[in-house]
Amino acid sequence: MQAFDVLGDPVRRRILELLADGEQTAGAVGGAILAEFGISQPAVSRHLRVLRESGFATVRSDGSRRLYAVDPAPLQKVDIWLDRFRRFWTRRLDALDTELTRRA
Repeated sequence: MQAFDVLGDPVRRRILELLADGEQTAGAVGGAILAEFGISQPAVSRHLRVLRESGFATVRSDGSRRLYAVDPAPLQKVDIWLDRFRRFWTRRLDALDTELTRRA
């Protein structure tokens, strides 16, 4: 699965945001996603599996708990790909900064 296919899903993006704050149990992720999106724990588990199999997340066992964390390697590849497009918004942001400084 391509990186943008994985990141194109809002539930998976939100899971990655949650994991970016630190390692979390599957139950904690499931509870947060249930509250925000109203989807079941089995559906969250499928999203976690996609993230794990595509390399965006890691999992480790701690007794009976499964702890998930972000694996930054695929995100670094996405960042490298996006780098060629940054020039489109960097110039505009620089111009906005100049204008805001001038008006202050």
